Amino acid sequence: MIVFPALDIKNGECVRLKQGRADQVTVFGSDPVQMARHWAQEGASWLHVVDLDGAFQGVPANYELIRSICARIGIPVQLGGGIRDVATAENYFQAGVARLVVGTLAMEDRQGLRDLCLRYPERIGVSLDAEQGRLKSKGWVEDSGLTVFQLLPELESLGVSFVVYTDISRDGMQSGVDPEMVASLLERTGLPLIVAGGVETLEQIKELYPLQRKGLAGVITGRAIYSGSLDFREALRWLEERELG
Repeated sequence: MIVFPALDIKNGECVRLKQGRADQVTVFGSDPVQMARHWAQEGASWLHVVDLDGAFQGVPANYELIRSICARIGIPVQLGGGIRDVATAENYFQAGVARLVVGTLAMEDRQGLRDLCLRYPERIGVSLDAEQGRLKSKGWVEDSGLTVFQLLPELESLGVSFVVYTDISRDGMQSGVDPEMVASLLERTGLPLIVAGGVETLEQIKELYPLQRKGLAGVITGRAIYSGSLDFREALRWLEERELG
């Protein structure tokens, strides 16, 4: 199970939002490249980057910054935010991004999603960002008209290679993840699932860990590792011990 440090970029800074609200911003650093290198040095095997400006605007807003991150950290980058067409995806792959996470495209253009997955097999994931089970799009500001359980079963047949699930009500709140909901999602898909939003402590990672046997591939954590309620290195050590038996 992978623990992904989250690096959210807004106005060129490292930030975290509460429940995805642009007016609830905490700045954790002014240099995203330096912060990305920090997590790589701490032992991260992947970095999860979100272009928040891109998510809200619908077009890439931090391309050069993301390219610099990919060039300087030595671990793969998983990127989301504002990726809504093949041209944008191609530019990011050329910049060094390992795989992309799309949200709005998956809800609004299934054929576009299928085409993207065919063009870049094993490199496209879908972000299911939900509030009370209803999926949000365009940077979490619009209701898609769909529920998680309506869209999830379609994704495997479209060629999607993994899913990222975020409970918006818990995101940035350090309120924990709902293991029952995660288990329910895993029962409805054969795709690897990554959970984001609400992870606060190592105990919560320990609670989720048994679900890796059912397809839980990882957790994304942001505010908790920046505030210190979750010791990133300690979490990696605990997981490594489990893997070694």
